[in-house]
Amino acid sequence: MRAIWTGAIGFGLVNIPVKIYSATESSNLNLDMLDKKDHSKIKYQRVNENTGKEVEWGNIVKGYKIANDYVILDEKDFEAASPEKTKTINITDFVKESEISSLYYETPYYLEPDKSGTRPYKLLLEALEKTKKVGIATFVMRNKEALAVLRPEKNVIVLNKIRFEQEIRDPAELTLPKNTEIKPAELKMAISLIDQLTDKFDISKYKDNYNDELLKIIEAKSKGKKIKAPEMKVVHSKTKDLMEQLKASLDVKRKKAS
Repeated sequence: MRAIWTGAIGFGLVNIPVKIYSATESSNLNLDMLDKKDHSKIKYQRVNENTGKEVEWGNIVKGYKIANDYVILDEKDFEAASPEKTKTINITDFVKESEISSLYYETPYYLEPDKSGTRPYKLLLEALEKTKKVGIATFVMRNKEALAVLRPEKNVIVLNKIRFEQEIRDPAELTLPKNTEIKPAELKMAISLIDQLTDKFDISKYKDNYNDELLKIIEAKSKGKKIKAPEMKVVHSKTKDLMEQLKASLDVKRKKAS
């Protein structure tokens, strides 16, 4: 793995040198965009809107428009805006992980200690495990300030980027059931179905099969075979009665178990 960020965790007055690594990788097939006429690859170009000519990466700068002109910014300007945040994952608070809604979670990363930070890294890891708390931190990645959760996971400190409150949409914009009455018997039956389907979470049970099926189609087409797409059949319930649907669901589960 290749480190994508190098800096330190700020834990009180303790400084822990670390590197950040991506904890995930895409499982999508690598599909190219092609011209339908001759299957040539499509290339993206960075074009000057005035001259129409392509601009090399080395000649591209970032700017912010004020009035009718741009203020050009370089890396030193971004660091000057908040130099302590550009190289430090600053832990400001510790909270219970259960207090953080799943709506806020974004991308997970692994934190690896530098040789000089091994002991304080291990100390923080064990302290998080012992207290069952997570650290809330801020840091800057790719010139953008981020909010993050630091938590222990299988002998490694995982940094999960989380969203700021202003990035979450208000559900008040949705049309949600307000005056819909649920009968006690229906609720009891729904709870029974949940109990019947309850099991210990095991991520290995769930597989991404879509890409495997798509690869089969690609291989078949490469051999000149015609592909017949299966028809999607919508199975309608035999009854609109909610109680009857719940009973039928419980019966299906029982039959599978027997």
